[in-house]
Parts: sequence; structure tokens; C-alpha cells
Amino acid sequence: MVKGDTAFMGARRNPRARYLYAMLCLLLLAYLSSQSLHPSPKNAAELRNRCSALKQAPGPSPHFHRRKQSDRFQPGTRPTLIKNGKIWTGLRNGTDVLEGDILLDNGLIMGVGKFGTFSSVGDRLDIIDAEGRWVSPSLVDIHSHLGDASSPALDGAQDDNSIKGTILPWMRSLDGLNTHDDSYRLSISGGVSTSLVLPGSADAIGGQAFAIKLRKTSERSPSSMLLEPPYQINASESLNHSLPQRWRHMKHACGENPSDVYSDTRMDTIWAFRQAYNKASQIKKQQDEFCSKVEAGDFKGLRDTEFPEDLQWEALVDVLRGKVKVNVHCYEAVDLDGLVRLSNEFKFSIAAFHHAHETYLVPELLKRAYGKPPAVALFSTNARYKREAYRGSEFAPKILAEHGFTVLMKSDHPVLDSRHLLYEAQVAHFYGLPENLALRAVTSNSAEIMGMGHRIGYIRKGWDADLVIWDSHPLALGATPIEVFIDGIAQLKSPFKLEKPSAFQKPPRVPNFDKEAQLTLQYDGLPPLNPIKGKKYVVFTNVTEVFVRESGTVKATFSSTSAAGGVAVVRNGRLDCIGEQLACLTEDYLETKGKPHFVDLKGGSIEPALTSYGAPLGLEHINQEPSTLDGTAFELLSGVFPKILGDIILSRAVDGLLFETRDALYAYKSGVTTGISSLSHHGFFFGLGTAFSTGASHKLEKGAVVKDVTALHTAIGFGDQQSVSTQIAVLRRLLLTPPEGTAGVWFQRVAEGSLPLVVETHSADIIATLLNLKAEVERAKATKIRLTISGANEAHLLAEHLGKAGVGVLLFSHPFPTSWDGRRVAPGPPLSPSAMQELLAHKVTVGLKISEIWQARNLPFEVGWASLDMNSTLSKEEALALGSVNVERLLGLEIEPEDADLVARELTGTSPLEGKVVGILSPRRETVELFE
Repeated sequence: MVKGDTAFMGARRNPRARYLYAMLCLLLLAYLSSQSLHPSPKNAAELRNRCSALKQAPGPSPHFHRRKQSDRFQPGTRPTLIKNGKIWTGLRNGTDVLEGDILLDNGLIMGVGKFGTFSSVGDRLDIIDAEGRWVSPSLVDIHSHLGDASSPALDGAQDDNSIKGTILPWMRSLDGLNTHDDSYRLSISGGVSTSLVLPGSADAIGGQAFAIKLRKTSERSPSSMLLEPPYQINASESLNHSLPQRWRHMKHACGENPSDVYSDTRMDTIWAFRQAYNKASQIKKQQDEFCSKVEAGDFKGLRDTEFPEDLQWEALVDVLRGKVKVNVHCYEAVDLDGLVRLSNEFKFSIAAFHHAHETYLVPELLKRAYGKPPAVALFSTNARYKREAYRGSEFAPKILAEHGFTVLMKSDHPVLDSRHLLYEAQVAHFYGLPENLALRAVTSNSAEIMGMGHRIGYIRKGWDADLVIWDSHPLALGATPIEVFIDGIAQLKSPFKLEKPSAFQKPPRVPNFDKEAQLTLQYDGLPPLNPIKGKKYVVFTNVTEVFVRESGTVKATFSSTSAAGGVAVVRNGRLDCIGEQLACLTEDYLETKGKPHFVDLKGGSIEPALTSYGAPLGLEHINQEPSTLDGTAFELLSGVFPKILGDIILSRAVDGLLFETRDALYAYKSGVTTGISSLSHHGFFFGLGTAFSTGASHKLEKGAVVKDVTALHTAIGFGDQQSVSTQIAVLRRLLLTPPEGTAGVWFQRVAEGSLPLVVETHSADIIATLLNLKAEVERAKATKIRLTISGANEAHLLAEHLGKAGVGVLLFSHPFPTSWDGRRVAPGPPLSPSAMQELLAHKVTVGLKISEIWQARNLPFEVGWASLDMNSTLSKEEALALGSVNVERLLGLEIEPEDADLVARELTGTSPLEGKVVGILSPRRETVELFE
């Protein structure tokens, strides 16, 4: 008898044992039957791997930093040793600074420290001596549309927004990425290596975003630019679920943008979000139930053993699984609250709120978001362009950082040129964001929030070889790359280098704005901006320099040699005495003049106030709210002009002036006391500009309107309803044979040279035509026309001709190829000398202009920056003229020197970033207005 028969014989003798044995046999038979009906599928192992991967958090492998070569290494790239650098590593919360060397090879940072000499390697190693200059990680832009909203802007290359529906998580910014965008080269020259390219904000869920590196690749494809592309990029490929998961990115938007596009309300948008997340939750639930059975080995009831998914919704399901960095375009408390509630309802984290102008007012709300509090990606001063942005504050970065939030500065390129991403950090630092956090806001913090902090945003061994050698401290105004490395490859070939004073190697001194920040919170984001009541008799002490207007220029009239500085005595808004204290503040003087109000400038200066032009400052409160602005000028060739009005009518900007706009008051507080504005327009038009005081309360106030009519303005460009040749023909007719009536009088004044003609255009071809037209009219009329070109991206190509013709130019300090007809820019350092340098070399009068009203307050920064780009060839007097007397001369505003406003700044040092306006000296108002 075999051994197994023992149990059988026992069962025969014991009825209970026999019953149990029978039941065991039945259960075994049922199990075997079930296995024959529901066998493990052939793809069981793949399904188990896939289900296991659902629980895996994204991130690098534990051995990532042991890599010997970057996955983005370009074969043939030579190793590089950067010697003698002052290295800002990004570590220790941005406080770690080393002096030493950096070795780059195989697309990686191979070491940071002291490496001595490398004479043994011969010519196999490129060596760069940083000569003690600052070296930082390359910049990381957390919010960009580079490549999707291409420059120059052409209809066939704008792919940042889909308008196919409110909820589109299946859309991908990668599918619109144009590799021929002119901005890649420009942005790299500003130190930017990496950008998160987001879909636009027309949709509540605009789609998936992708991190790219900006350098050109040998493959020249969008896919080759991707940084750690998620494995789901091609759903037809068989995924290796054993690999570490990579972060995905998605764009959400709330508030005005999706509401405006689809004529929805905020209620519609939030409901659309909830519907979408409910759909994704149902799919996730199906997947979880499916995987529970797979992990248990129970394949019974699994329909065709296929993993339940939907290609349209899979990315949103991954959001719920914590595998996607969600970046949300969101401004106001009402919208922030809606998204915070949504995140808790469906249990997903928000990586960052972007734009987020009211976040600093509701920090406790943000802390209630699901998971950890989101980061906040901000502009420095770009605000008030729509209702949502009206309470935006320059102190938001400072306030949020004090509440423990991760602060990011971003470009929203091409809204702001990402080439100047560092400038956003510089301005945020000026208004109170600490130095270490300001630098992290465009490097390490952005890298971490992007999920790429394991390879970019730091200078550390094993990280990507992406870094910048700067010509000055990165937070110093005008800091410019000497070299930019991306994946260990130098990006600047023969850069145009600037010589900076040694003082620029130190962190910039900045004012204290604690009081202003507190006042902003106290007034719910809308603090009072008007100065305190004017003083008739003021003595400014500790004055280092005084500059005044003289004969159409700016002149230095005083420079103190005393450690205590000099004094400037002001009576009724006019300088009464300038000099050393013993010379001005004699006992006899004080007894005669009375008791003054003293203001310590702390080593500061007094200088001419600046004049803004280029944006409709004083003609709008909120750009995107029609009820708050003057509106646009009538387009002359539109074909709908009322016949009863005759052939032509000239609108006057002075008739539409709006006073106490917040942007005008911010400009006044920054020392920009005069605004010259033309009419807003969309095409070919004619209108009369005006000049006004940015600090006035209403039009009837003394000195509110500086000059009713300054110049005749027009705009000529391609892409209008009528051809350029037609626009020129109309202008020729009006100048050679002015029409009867009031309009004709103004054109006659232009033709005879008593009124400037200001033409807004960028194209060198149009400018050349205008120069010919000027000569034609001057021959016919025997006069000299005062022609000014405004915008003038391509004017540098005709610098010699402009100089000979006596035609002045109003420039953006840093031009950008927004349109095709202005694409041939002189980008300036480090890619080229500045356009201004070429124009001034041919004795062209140049003034600075702005493009949007919020930029008026930053004109002092633009003046300083433009001067630095001139490589120390401009005196401070000439630099100040760029934003004052030159602008006024080109636009027909004549201000007598003794009637011109002056500005008192404290803490003037290496640049205007170090100066805070404390008072406006106004002879017209016969007072000194102080800011306290």
C-alpha cells in the first residue's frame, strides 16, 4: 500500500473523517475548475508591473547622481574648467558661496572646489578664468510659452491656446513647439537654460506642459529639447514600468481668461473642473479595483484582462495619483479659494499658483490647499492690466516669503521677455525679497517646483552642467552673462563684454520698504499713493550730488567731497542754495529764511524728474476693462468715418486724460513726474499727444496739464487694413496739401516744422521711406520737418541716415522681435553692442519709451540699465537725459529749466536700484512733496 492510502483507509473506518475528506476533494475540484475557466492571462506579469507602478512616486533613481554622463550629452563636447569663480551654489537655502573652480565634462558638473593646474591634459580641456566673477546655476523659467507663442508673432506659429473646449487635459504644449522661435537665442543670452512651456490660459484645463532646454540640438526636433520627458509621451510604446517615474506637468486656469473665451462665469469654470475631476476619479476607481484583483491573483471578472484607461483622461488620472505638477493661472481670492476647495475635494496637490496677484493677501487660505502649500510664481511689478491684477503689489514676494512660501519669479514669455527673467528677481529684491531667496526664485526654487531639482538649479557635483558666468553680482542691475553653459556646451560665441566697476561685484544695497509693505496689507492691496502735504521750505542734508536741466541737457552742479555730504535748500519747490552745510546753513540764512523741514538723503542725490512715453499712461486705469479707459483712436482708413465730420478729424489725448490712475501715481512715487501720451490705437491713425503731471488729482489742478498738445502722432505698419504704400500716400497728401479746417492747421504746422511728427514704426524699410518723404516735403515747402521715429526696432540699421537727416528715435531700452517688421533687432550685450550705441555714434537724439502703463514706474531702472549697456560710454548726465530732456525734445515738450521737477533720492550708489524717492521738488506747484 502506498503512503497516501493511509488517509483513505482511515476515512473508511471514520464517518466524520470520511465527510471531511469528501469536502476537501470538492473544494480542490472547484479550485481546479475555476483555474481552467479563469487562467492567468499571458500579460499577467505586465499587468502586475503596471499596477505596481501606479503606487510609485515620481523622481530620480537612488543612483541618479552616480551617472558618469548626462542623457543629454552631445558627443564631441570638450571638458571645461572654470577657474577662480565666486560660486553661488544654491545650497543652504541660497546662502552658500564658494570661491574656487568648476569642472564640466560629459554634460555634468564633475566637481566644485580647487583643482589646481591641469597642464597634463594639454589642449583636451578648455579653461576659462572667471577672474573672481560670480558664477550661478543657469536660470529656470517656471512659466513660459516660448516656442508655442513664437516670435516674431505670425498667425501660422501661435499654438499656445486651444479653443476646442474648456477642459482639455489631453492637449500637449509639445505638439506646438516651434524650434525656429527667435527667442531661444535671446533667452539663452540672458542666462536662461530651462523653461517650463505651458499651454495658454484660455481653457480651465489647457493641457500638459513640458520642460525644455533651450539650446539647439543636433537632431533639431522639439522632442530632443525635452528635459526628462515623461514615459507616457507615446502611448503606443510598451512602457517599462520598472523604470523610475518621471514628473508630468499640467496647466490649469481660473478666473477671467477661461470665462472670457467661452462667455462663462466663474461658476461655470469651477463646475467644469469638478466634472472633469469626477470623470478622472471614476477611471481611477476602476483602475484601483482592477489592480486589487490583479495583485490578489484573482483574474475572474476582469473584462478581457485589459487595464481600464481612457487616452483623453489618463493625464488627469495621473494628477489624482500625485504624478503631475499642476500649475494654476489664478489671481484673486475668489478663484484661489475655488481651486483650494477643488484640491481638497479630489485630493490632488497644486505645485504653484501663477500670476497670483492676491496670494499675499490670503496666505492662510493657501496653506489649506491639499498636501503641502503651493509655491507662488509672480511678476515683480507687472500688475493692474485687468481687474484680477488690480491689487497686485511689488511687495508680494517679500510678504509671501515671510509667511514661509516658496516664491518664484517668472516671465510668462512673451508677455515678458524671458531673456530678462533675472531682472524680475532684481526688482523683487529691491522691494524686499531677501538676496538668497531672490536668486533661488529664478534657479533652485523653480527647479524644485518643476520636479527637476535633482539635476538643475544648483552647482553641485553630479548635476547638469548648466551655469552662467556673470559680469557682476546677479542681483546688480544690468548683470549680463559672460558665458552660458547648457549641458556643458558654451552658448555664447565671442560675447560682447561690458566693463563693470568693482562695486557691481557686491550685492546691491536696497531700501527698507517694511512700512510700505505693512500699509499695503492694511489697505487690502490698495494703499494710498499720494504724497503727504507739500512743504514750502525744505533742507535736504547728506546730499552727494545734484543734477539740473540746463539748455536742453542735464548738468551736474554739485558734488560733495565731505563725508557728511552737502545740503540742498529748497524754497517753494526751487533750489535756493546748494553746497556744503557751512556755506548754506549759516545763522544769518536760517534767521532770514525761517525754520525749515529737514530730510536726510543718506548720501543720496537730487536729479531731474523723468518723463514717460510710449504707453497710454493717464488714459486708462485698467487696460482690459473698457469702462476704465479712454478707448482707441479712430482708424483713418477704416471706411466708416461719418461724412458729416468732413474728410478727417484729429482727436486730442488731452480730452481723454484720467487722473489719479494708480500707475500714474506709482510713476510719480518713482520720480517719473511727467507723462506724455498719445492715443491708444490698433492701426493707421492720426492724433494729438499731450503732457500731464502724473501726481495731479484732476485736470483743473494747477500744473496738471503740462502742455495741451505736444506733437502729431501716427502709426504706419504692415498687416494693417490698408497697404503701407496707401498709408504713406495719405501722409504725403496731408503734408503737401493740408486739408481745410482744424485738422489742416495741425498738418500745416508739421509741414512748416513747428510741430513734431511722431511716427510709430519698427521696420527699417518704412523708416527709409519716411526719410525720403521728409526730404520730399522739405524740398516742396522749403522747411525742416521735426520727425521722430517711435519704437524703431530696426532704426540702428539706418543710424547714419537718421543722423544726417536730424531724425530722433524713441527706443525700448531692450528691444524684442515681437513682429516680423521689427525682427532685425540689435539685441545688445552679450550678443551685440546696443542699438543705442550705434545711434548715438551717429549723433542721433535718443530717448527711452515704454510699452505698457505699469512700466512707467520702472523708468529709472531702464535708464540705469540702458546706460550700463553702453559700456561706460555715457556720463550720468547723458544717461538721465535719455529719460527726460531727450524724450521731451523729441515729442515737442519744452519745459524751462527753472520750472522743471526735480527728484530727491536717498541711498544712491552704483545704480538707480539703490535709490528710493523721498521727495519731489515741484516749482510749478511751488512745493516739495514728500513720501514717508
